Amino acid sequence: MIPEYLPATWTAFAAALGDHLWQSTLFAVVAGLLTLILRNNHARARYWLWLAASMKFLVPFSLLVAIGSHLPWSRGSAGTKAGLYFAMEEVSQPFSQPAMTVISRATPSTVSPSVIHVLPGLLAAAWLCGFLVVLSVWYLRWRGISVAIREAVPLREGREVEALRRIGCITGMQQRIELLSSRASLEPGIFGIAQPVLVWPEGISERLDDAHLEAILAHELWHVRRRDNLAASMHMVVEAIFWFHPLVWWLGARLVEERERACDEEVLESGSDRHVYAESILKICEFCVESPLDCVSGVTGADLEKRIVRIMTEGVARRLNFSRKLLLSLGGLVVVVLPVVFGLVNGTASRAGSQPQTKGANATVYEVASIKRNKSDNGLFKMMFEQNGFSATSVTMLMLIRTAYGVNDNQILGAPNWLNSEKYDIEARMDSAVADGLRKLSEDQRNVERRHMLQALLADRFKLTLHRETKQLGGYVLVIAKNGPKLKEAKPGDTYPNGFQGADGGSGAGMFKLGRFHRGRGELIGQGLPMAKLVRLLSENILNRGVLNNTGLTGSYDFTLQWTIADESQGPMFKGAEDDQQGTGSTTPPESSGPSLFTAIQEQLGLKLESQKGPGQVLVIDHVEEPSEN
Repeated sequence: MIPEYLPATWTAFAAALGDHLWQSTLFAVVAGLLTLILRNNHARARYWLWLAASMKFLVPFSLLVAIGSHLPWSRGSAGTKAGLYFAMEEVSQPFSQPAMTVISRATPSTVSPSVIHVLPGLLAAAWLCGFLVVLSVWYLRWRGISVAIREAVPLREGREVEALRRIGCITGMQQRIELLSSRASLEPGIFGIAQPVLVWPEGISERLDDAHLEAILAHELWHVRRRDNLAASMHMVVEAIFWFHPLVWWLGARLVEERERACDEEVLESGSDRHVYAESILKICEFCVESPLDCVSGVTGADLEKRIVRIMTEGVARRLNFSRKLLLSLGGLVVVVLPVVFGLVNGTASRAGSQPQTKGANATVYEVASIKRNKSDNGLFKMMFEQNGFSATSVTMLMLIRTAYGVNDNQILGAPNWLNSEKYDIEARMDSAVADGLRKLSEDQRNVERRHMLQALLADRFKLTLHRETKQLGGYVLVIAKNGPKLKEAKPGDTYPNGFQGADGGSGAGMFKLGRFHRGRGELIGQGLPMAKLVRLLSENILNRGVLNNTGLTGSYDFTLQWTIADESQGPMFKGAEDDQQGTGSTTPPESSGPSLFTAIQEQLGLKLESQKGPGQVLVIDHVEEPSEN
């Protein structure tokens, strides 16, 4: 379980990593069950199953889902596929991840912020230490082998070279393998991937008969033909990254066991005598040291005792029949195709589910709406939901989308330039029966319904269509500053010197006044204002970025916040669509110099805004048109 108080980026990463690990573990378990079914068949079939389980750690299902969601077909008509999506949603939970948003409305945690910020760093440092330890051990072993290779002498003639060429012709080996004589005590082994060489210990040939020599060389050539060094290197990458997961090390042992068994089967099926082959392996073990790295394929890998017993007693392994080949093919196809199909349907259904409401039998819409282009250009604007409708003056389409969908500027993608330049005056009125029905709803229900009506208006008059996607977004987290909060606990009946009357501090309702000044000054006055509402004001009306509340403050507070707006485009751009604001627009400006918003929050409120990034929902505009005037 991931603690809710962790930063959004870390929470999203931890959730994704947890999903990936348990999905990969389950995949390995299924591969293990299939190897039991194929225990009497060729070892190469089981080897490829274990290798697929290893590679699954490098390919998360979420990547396949993302590929499917970006296929052209997923942008087609969604009406006939929504039911299929919801059915797959239920049966494909391993492939889906919870939607993460930058703004969290959960109850703030009282855990110390220092612990919150240190924990991800400690875990990352622990992983990095393990990663470097694994790489260091492998580097030291690789360095020893490299020294032996540099000191080795190429063999151009002799019984070893002749036997190698003869065995290569028998096994159909077309690639020419160079033979190097080394003074090191390492066992015969294949070194390299693109241009492999066979390292042969000096003096070992004198202890082997021709039959023994040919059996060992045949074993090594099968390693080359099977590209075992490449597969072993790929699994070593998995071990280095997921060193903390014991399953990846167990998979490594299974891969070595099955690859050696597969080579043993190939050597025996090519006509080598069992007794001679077993004796040749034992002689190598008697005079040579096993290869220290799995990516240098030798002769003596895996459990030697079991291996010798198997060579001497087992019959010829059965080949896969048609039914088992079909089973494995279908299994592999399902593993790859199912996440892609899920992403394909998911992308289609998410677009279907995010289309704005339009007029219909059960849709609540405005009875009449007037939209005119604003030509005053006096810098004043307003936007507000009224009891019987909606009105806006000198607003842009971008402001309307923000209000209708409750998003910030950085959550709107694909917008043409005119969405933030052309300004409109809007008057929309609803039927009296609709207005009476809205008054009977709770505040939250009323706000949701108002947004749906505005969405329907934008779809009708601006021909707006869009869909939702998940992207990495920049945002902020609000925490307590070093010297503690400077907020005043709200009390019933408190008033401000300018006559602004606040709500009952104990009621939790909260009132605020949000002003924007022509000389570049901003002001926010709050009374009885809960921290959650302050965070929403910062997010939607001032910063236009997601803000996560991590202060741990649960009361309602009185405060006055004043700051300098460096850019006239900054600051609250419209009257809050959901809040009982007392007013916006021009007031008598204070002095032209003052602190920035970030400095003012820290100095005047005792809070601090820290930047962060995390996955969040964005709106991607598919189509929008300039409206025709009434």
